[in-house]
Amino acid sequence: MKALGAELTLVPSEGGRTTKKLILDMVETARRLSEAPHTYWTDQLNNHDSIAGYYGLAEEIWSQTGGTAGAFVHCVGTGASTRGVATVLKRYKPSIEIIAVEPGESPVLLGGEPGPHKIEGVGIGYTPPLWEPSLIDTILAVNTDDAKAMARRLAREEGLFAGTSSGANVVAAIRVAERLGPDATVVTLMADSGLKYVNTDVYRTAQPDHP
Repeated sequence: MKALGAELTLVPSEGGRTTKKLILDMVETARRLSEAPHTYWTDQLNNHDSIAGYYGLAEEIWSQTGGTAGAFVHCVGTGASTRGVATVLKRYKPSIEIIAVEPGESPVLLGGEPGPHKIEGVGIGYTPPLWEPSLIDTILAVNTDDAKAMARRLAREEGLFAGTSSGANVVAAIRVAERLGPDATVVTLMADSGLKYVNTDVYRTAQPDHP
């Protein structure tokens, strides 16, 4: 980001992990920065416009699967992507299962207590304002270690170089696929590149994992 000319404002967190306090601190930092002239604050956690931005993705999923999708599995950060995709897929096929994924260390959507974790970009430690539970059929919790192990496995075995939340998505999707059986079409997303994680313990591991 610096190489591309960005000025970074770093917000410290507990052991480099995601916590409710970190999210709230980042939001407040962004709010203060937005007070400067010629600055626009997207207010990502409350931006309802972002939901419609995922309608096109849902249309693509429906088209690419030929209408066979039986389940959609995705981690929850702001909740916008899951809500946007689910809104459209449920219109096409009300019986499709929408499975939300959150960190096992912070199972807030399941009614548990928030806790620190290292699945970046998801599990904000409280229910996101854009969360719409009426669209969700199941909530699954995936631990950070399992998500990291799957990210490494995807790179090693499939040539798919992705981040930790993508690993969590695939862990959960496999669980769903095992439950629904071999004839089911289960869709999930790999939301980011592993390039952002090469300097973290996700890929700096001496021994391969065998999940």
